[in-house]
Amino acid sequence: MGLRPPPSAACRRELADFLRTRRAALPPPEGDTSRRRTPGLRREEVAQRSGVGLSWYTWLEQGRDVTPSEQVLLSLSRALELSVSEREHLFVLAGVEPPPTSGADVDEQTAALVQGLLPHPAFVLGPRFDVLAANRAADLLASPGNLLRWLFTGGQWDESAEGWQQTALANLLDFRAEFARHPGDPGYVSLVEELKVESGFFRTWWERHDVRALEPTRKVIPHRTLGPLALLLVQSRPSHAPWLRLRVLVPADERTRKALETPETFA
Repeated sequence: MGLRPPPSAACRRELADFLRTRRAALPPPEGDTSRRRTPGLRREEVAQRSGVGLSWYTWLEQGRDVTPSEQVLLSLSRALELSVSEREHLFVLAGVEPPPTSGADVDEQTAALVQGLLPHPAFVLGPRFDVLAANRAADLLASPGNLLRWLFTGGQWDESAEGWQQTALANLLDFRAEFARHPGDPGYVSLVEELKVESGFFRTWWERHDVRALEPTRKVIPHRTLGPLALLLVQSRPSHAPWLRLRVLVPADERTRKALETPETFA
């Protein structure tokens, strides 16, 4: 979180236009019967709604060379009733790093996409690596809850299994980058402290302070009844909710493909 490079004159003009159009899209206060020359709210009403000084807000709409604080932008986001995507766009135009999003929910379309990817395992992770949505094939491979807890504190896949270290370390390094976006957040801090106590592997790897985004990879995941499953994993971020991680696994060999496509697998 913090400041990005100072916004260019073009960005300031875009910010001014964006604020004006969002203001014009809002209805006047309830009960207001005054005749308005332009649609939407007046600048004074946005300033009052947000608690931001009228002069400061006017400068933003005029494209002046000023950089608002994160708190000012959050207040304007609420006053202008911005969506999550619009709020992030506002921060980008203003040259301020958008605040992290908790990402506790998955929208209906993304959840439906995850189910539609059957028979391929697919699931969605929140920023804290909580599994927020998963299809039946993914349920075969991991327990619901937090992915890091499952990997490091006793899932079906133990630390002696083939490929465990590669998968566990890759997830820790990906999580490390997310952890830095939530400094001091109690939910993240408590999870890390818990895993450091419960897992020597986690504690050792965490203290190295390495970080790396998850890359497409081939892995073998043991399954109690289906046997070892060879899979290719890819991770993407939905453009409308970039704080989420959508992971999809596809068979890497014919035996795995047949195991996942057998109707009895999901009975």
